[in-house]
Formats: sequence, structure tokens, C-alpha cells
Amino acid sequence: MRTVSLKDIQTMAERDKEEVWRLARLVGRDPMIFAHWTAGHYDQPFSDYHLNIGADGTLYTDVASLADRLAHTWKQNTGGIGVSLCCAYNATPDDFGPEPPTTTQIDMLAQVIAVLCQGLDVPCDYAHVRTHAEQADEDGYGPATTCERWDLWLFPGVEKGQGGEAIRAMAGAYLKAARGMRDRPSQENKRRQT
Repeated sequence: MRTVSLKDIQTMAERDKEEVWRLARLVGRDPMIFAHWTAGHYDQPFSDYHLNIGADGTLYTDVASLADRLAHTWKQNTGGIGVSLCCAYNATPDDFGPEPPTTTQIDMLAQVIAVLCQGLDVPCDYAHVRTHAEQADEDGYGPATTCERWDLWLFPGVEKGQGGEAIRAMAGAYLKAARGMRDRPSQENKRRQT
């Protein structure tokens, strides 16, 4: 595993955009971003995910391309990007265990999703960005049924079933701020206009 920055992820997304889209189209959909937790220890990244986020927000990857097909979400891995928080060891739906998702991890997850949405040119909505719990519900093995996979169905400070909405709202705010910065004239351009 190597550490990467948000800028590195932006570069990867822009570079791999066409291939991610091509692969997603092969399975009849747009690219998707799936938010997970590893159910392991803090700062124990796994190769099943394109990106891992440590307890302090450190970003890890070992993929050459975001188009790489990894085993993170059942039946959704082609054209799907897995981003996982390194946490939730021994967690249950009623107890986050000794290593719950940190506020820093959740915030970094939102930033990563915003960068991926922008770089891949996909909206930050339910059709393109889901938690593993949400996708598991779609496929019949989530909190609404067997509760086999409930990643980010909730997290500290968020009620059951609201994790995905909370993450998309945070990522959407980062996207809006980034677009505002991009659309705002620089100080140099303002001086030239006066």
C-alpha cells in the first residue's frame, strides 16, 4: 500500500475516467462509488478496495487504476469504485465496537467522494454513490433483510438508515464549494478587470 493525496485521486479519476465509464457501460449502468468499512482495525488497509482511509484520514491505495476490478461489492465491481474506512472491528448494528468510524474518516470519505464524482463526471446522488448497506439492500442482503452487510448504514452521530444520505450531503457540499472556487475569478483576474 502507498499513501496518496486528494490531488493524486483527482489525477487518477481524470486519467481513468474513460475506462471506468467503458466498463460500467458493459454492465448497463453509469460508474458507481461504493462506501464501505473494512470491519478491521484502524489503519489496516485491505486490497479489496480502490481506496482505504485510515483513522487520521490518511489515504491508501495499491491499485494502478480506478478501473481495476476488485472484490468490494457483490455483483457491482465492474465500473464500481470501492472506498473504505479502516475501522469497525467487532462492530454490530447496536455497538460500533472498539474502533468506530472517526469524524476525520467520515469527513475524508466525503472529500474523496466529491473528488471522484468531479473527476469521473458523475452526480453525487443515490444512483451513483451508495454505502455498502444501501447496495446490499438493493441486492437483498442488507439491513432491510439479512443485515449481512450494513457498512455505513449508520455511524456515530447519524441514525440508522441515514448514513448514505449524510455522506452524500457532505460530499455534495464539498463539490459545491469546489465548483464555487473554480467559477470564482482569481484575484489577478479581478485586478485586470478594474
